[in-house]
Amino acid sequence: MQKKLILPIALVLSVVILWMVFGGNNDETAELYTSPRQGEFVVEVISTGELRAKNSTEIKGPQGVRDFRINNMKVQRLIPEGSIVKKGDFVAELDRSPILAKMQDAQLEVQQAQSQVTQAQLDSTLTLSQARDNLINLEYALEERQIAVDQSKYESPAVQRQAVIELDKAKRTLAQEKKNYQTKVKQAVAKISEIEAELSKKQNELNKIQALMSEFTVYAPDKGMLIYKRNWNGSKVTVGEDISAWNPIVAELPDFTVMESLTYVNEIDIQKVKEGQKVIVGLDAVQGKILDGTVTSVANIGEQRPNSDSKVYEVIIEIAGTDSLLRPAMTTSNEIQIDKLDNAISIPLETIHAQDSLSFVFLKDGIGSKMQQVELGLINENEAVIHRGISMDDRLYLSMPEDTSGITKSYLKDDITSNN
Repeated sequence: MQKKLILPIALVLSVVILWMVFGGNNDETAELYTSPRQGEFVVEVISTGELRAKNSTEIKGPQGVRDFRINNMKVQRLIPEGSIVKKGDFVAELDRSPILAKMQDAQLEVQQAQSQVTQAQLDSTLTLSQARDNLINLEYALEERQIAVDQSKYESPAVQRQAVIELDKAKRTLAQEKKNYQTKVKQAVAKISEIEAELSKKQNELNKIQALMSEFTVYAPDKGMLIYKRNWNGSKVTVGEDISAWNPIVAELPDFTVMESLTYVNEIDIQKVKEGQKVIVGLDAVQGKILDGTVTSVANIGEQRPNSDSKVYEVIIEIAGTDSLLRPAMTTSNEIQIDKLDNAISIPLETIHAQDSLSFVFLKDGIGSKMQQVELGLINENEAVIHRGISMDDRLYLSMPEDTSGITKSYLKDDITSNN
């Protein structure tokens, strides 16, 4: 019986001894420490971008439709994105319905103007014909008055005087009507010229509309790879979409010799980003492919992007050199190099604690710990550079010790030690 109990008792004692050795001091084993790191320290802003050509040839639809109060044009047909086209190749077909309605109205206005010209010509012909007949009648009347004067020489002086007066009146009437006739001729010419000018204006509008009709079929202005145009919200212009009459771009032919990455940086990091900073650009589609880039533009005004809760700022990064692998719309990972130190002492951000606008770390001090003020330098996403306050041999708490009562606090300036 005693022999049977020996083995279980030995096992229990072993468990107790192991617990006392390795598990008895839970507080001590719960503490995690780290040491300062010395070496290259890089501050960078990381963002995701999209490749695009810096320069491109725009493929535009009809320009001038705004003159006819057309604000948008719908895309009816469009060749696939990425198609290789030559100069003069078909690219797109736009809906002609709005311009057809304008052309029908213009044709009707031209017909009406032509009718007005014809009517004015007929009216002028009739009016001037009547005026000429009137002049002939007045000439006959003047001749009759002259005959009456000639015959009155055998009459009394009163009758002779009356005949002379009637002759003078006939002469004045004829002279006045001749002047009126010249005025009527000028009026007729002016009226017909005005109506003909309006007809010419309507005809020119019709001709312009007819010329625009042909521009609703869009052809490539040059050779290259076709890329769909993007709207302000990032969506692409495809079949069924409207393009603006103010900027009637249907698609683009990018120039692959110079590419750039369009990215957006949040409002917290944008103050760090400046033109001329170097960028390490990676391609998501080609693992391990690294490109050099340079920040060429930083927006001054933020914008609210779709699916974003905060304001972001547009940043353009130009890619150095050329590469046949680069294509528009490829996703890029951009590491914007803000600053770099070759030989810096840095510690994890988890070890730094703020108190009264000062920065402290908790150090292992013998069997105890102390609170040491530090002077911070550059800070990146994970670490901070330390200028003063710690050495490479120090062991830092990754989190605040559970018991900080009576802990020693050491300051940099006056090296004053106080107890809390």
